[in-house]
Amino acid sequence: MSLLEITGLRVGFDTEDGEVQAVRDVSLSLERGEILGLCGESGCGKSVTAMSVPRLLPPDTTRLSGSIRLDGRELTGLSERQLREIRGKDVSVVFQEPMTSLNPSFTVGYQIAEVLRRHEHMSRSAARARAVELLELVGIPAPARRVREYPHQLSGGMRQRVMIAIAVACSPKVLIADEPTTALDVTIQAGVLDVFRDLRDRLGTAIILITHDLGVVADIADRALVMYAGRVVEQAPVTGLFARPRHPYTAGLMRALPSAAVLGDDGRRRLSEIPGLVPPPFADPEECAFHPRCSRVQAGCEATRPALEAYGGGHLTACFHPIEPVPTKGGGS
Repeated sequence: MSLLEITGLRVGFDTEDGEVQAVRDVSLSLERGEILGLCGESGCGKSVTAMSVPRLLPPDTTRLSGSIRLDGRELTGLSERQLREIRGKDVSVVFQEPMTSLNPSFTVGYQIAEVLRRHEHMSRSAARARAVELLELVGIPAPARRVREYPHQLSGGMRQRVMIAIAVACSPKVLIADEPTTALDVTIQAGVLDVFRDLRDRLGTAIILITHDLGVVADIADRALVMYAGRVVEQAPVTGLFARPRHPYTAGLMRALPSAAVLGDDGRRRLSEIPGLVPPPFADPEECAFHPRCSRVQAGCEATRPALEAYGGGHLTACFHPIEPVPTKGGGS
């Protein structure tokens, strides 16, 4: 049995124009100690899918159906009180922007200790000592001094590491990292990814990494799941995904990588792009959402969503169109 199993997940939101579907019939699994890359463009449903696990979605306007099982326990029917026992302990989240996620009125040590006192029932002194250990674990220098500082006194990379320290304070089973390397420079990004690897190796934590950067997926993930317009269009082990993408959208994303740049007539290397935009969530769910942007569109694609074929054990899906190899180097990283 997988650590996390999501089956037939559908998430809609009530709006002034009626209900819109942000996630449509998504199924995925996450094994213990696995890093799963959840990738695609903005608006494809990655964050909504992941935030459905700890139910960090507006309760009054969200319509959620399907099954979410963590270590065999169904989460969709739990009360808010029961969910509060899971959030931060069994499932933790590293949010995209640490400056807005951390409270500017409290020291980082206090904010880490708060999680420990809430879930582990530690004393104030024990929680503070553990906070210092956690800052050291995520690679922050002089943790005994940093624990007394406020978020605005830290760099962006350090604030992101503080968020990771808070998220792993209780050794969660699942860690959800929502665009954790956005707006970080390359060296800081590499350091944050190293922290995730170390946490996976030390604590055995399974990680869902939400990102639009396929280079990050190639660098750290064991398996990748590509989403488009609220649906899963392809999922496969990372090596297989980069070696042989099975969906035109996946191939399009890979052709947009710097390593796949082609030489133009002017002698300059140019990136390929996918024309157009991700369709709005109220688009017809029965038609192929990608067909207006697809370079391999065929007759009938605009009318019916393409059938998906199973391969690699029956749990991987892809468009039926044959895909040419993508000329990337080094797995796209």
